[in-house]
Amino acid sequence: MAAVLAIVDKLGHGEVTTYGDVAAEAGTGPRQVGRIMAEYGHLTAWWRVVRADGSSHDPARSVPYWDAEGIEHNGRAVRWSDYSRKA
Repeated sequence: MAAVLAIVDKLGHGEVTTYGDVAAEAGTGPRQVGRIMAEYGHLTAWWRVVRADGSSHDPARSVPYWDAEGIEHNGRAVRWSDYSRKA
């Protein structure tokens, strides 16, 4: 759990990554990252971790954060090619 949260904490303002990229760096699977984020994501910038297609598990809650960070989106998913980096 700590490794996953530390990886997410490294993401800066306006950066996003995928569950899969976090998983690869942490040495676990994307579903495990999803479970960790579901339980402990409130401790970090959870809105910066998205699905491979750029969508959020909770777009209604993510959009205000994306707007505040200038992350381009369509109301459901980030414009992946514009604001991304590997974890």
